[in-house]
Order: sequence, then structure tokens, then C-alpha cells
Amino acid sequence: MLVSMVKSMNEAKKKGYCVPAFGVGNEVNVRAVLDAAEAKRSPVILLVMAMNTPDMQYFGRICQDLGVRASVPVSVILDHGATYEEAMKAIQAGFTDIMIDRSTLPYEENVAQVKELVKAAHAIGVGVEGELGHVGFGDNDVHNAFTVPSEAVDFVERTGIDALAVSIGTIHGAYKGEPNLQFELLEELAAKVGVPLALHGGSGTGDENLARACRMGINKLNIAYDLYRGAIDAIQAVDCSGNGAYGLFAYIHDGIKKTAEHFMDLTGSTGKA
Repeated sequence: MLVSMVKSMNEAKKKGYCVPAFGVGNEVNVRAVLDAAEAKRSPVILLVMAMNTPDMQYFGRICQDLGVRASVPVSVILDHGATYEEAMKAIQAGFTDIMIDRSTLPYEENVAQVKELVKAAHAIGVGVEGELGHVGFGDNDVHNAFTVPSEAVDFVERTGIDALAVSIGTIHGAYKGEPNLQFELLEELAAKVGVPLALHGGSGTGDENLARACRMGINKLNIAYDLYRGAIDAIQAVDCSGNGAYGLFAYIHDGIKKTAEHFMDLTGSTGKA
């Protein structure tokens, strides 16, 4: 069933677990993630990045069609919408939600641009996630800026967002160095911010850290790098010589499905659908 992530995340916030969100860019990825969700009876969020999706309109139809067929709650969100135009294209493509990342802008500009998109999205029932603080990348300088709780409260109130992505020490991509999550900061954010919290850059952070973050108030966990590593590991574990090459897409599917199932158990979403 296709639903806004707002419904799934609010349910997770109420009952103390987290909904996993997986980066997908083609039909093989989507089917593998949804097969995992069906097997684990877990709600799930499909993350779509415009830079990885040459035809958002077409891919949106694939995600919608497969999501509607599923017997578990499925949401489709634009991840890190960089422009107003991208956000509008995602809404037009039938995404249930959009994530608007203006975290590198000055605070007031972040508020103004997110507020404008919230007004447009809410008018047609599309949920919106914003980001405050900034989650950097592991293959460059990290450039993290932690979320300030007082600003987070103000940001949510002024923009009207449905979910807030926070920065507490994770990074996008392969983690550089030892993970050092700010759990005291997360505890304060969870206590003060009224909407569900999202954590980006979950890959490489470590199962124990992520499970603890989910128990402490993270209601959406983004996973992409680890998902793709699962596919690569599955391919490398089999003999692809000769006619073994014909199994390529099955190996990818199985690697992604196995990884997604692991994170459903880790986030506590297993059995919640």
C-alpha cells in the first residue's frame, strides 16, 4: 500500500521504533527492498535521488505501481531535493513525500525556502522533511554541523515540516574514521522537537550505534551505501564465469534483500506492518 511517510513515521514515533529508508535507482533495487519488507512485515521508505534518476516521471510510476501492490506501507520520497524544480517534478511524478535540503544555506534562507515548499506540498497531501545542521560526506572533509535544539524547535514551528533530518555525527557514504554519535544531543532533540526525526548517513555507523539511535528517537534511517555494498558482496560471493553471468540481477536482488532485512531488524520495524 502506498502511504505518506508521515503516517509511518508518526506511528514509529508513537511506538518507539524506526522506519528504514533505502536508496533505490532502478526496478531491481525497488523489488528487492519491497520483497524484504514483505518478508519482514515492515513499513519501508524508498529514497530516490534526482541525480541517480534520469527520468523521474517514469521511475516514479514504477515505484508507485509496485508500492500500491505491496501489502505493507510503502512511501516514496525525493532525497535531498536540491532545487524547487526537482521538488515539483517529484510531486508531479507521484512521490508521496519530498525531502528538502537547504542545510548549507544561512538559517533564515533555509526557513524561507523550506516554508515555501511545505505550503505547495501540503496543498496536495505530500509530506515534507527538512534538514537542520548538516551531514557531510565520508570521501571528502566531513563538514558536519550539528543540529542546535533551540533552532530545531523554531525551524519546525516556522516551516511546518512533517519530519526533521538532524545532524548528530553520521556522514554520507563510507564512514571516515571512528563513528562518534552525539547521543546526548539526540536525547535533547527527541525531547524538544515535536515531529519525527530522521538520520541521514546511516551506512558505516555501526549496528550498535544505529540501534541505540533508533531506540532514542530516530524514526527514519537512511541507508544507501551499505545497501549497494550488500549487492556487491553478493556478486563477489558467487562464480560469475561462463553462464554464471546470467544470474547477475538475481545476485543483486538477493544481496539487497538480505541487507534490507538486516536493517529492518536493527531499526525495530520488523513485524510493525
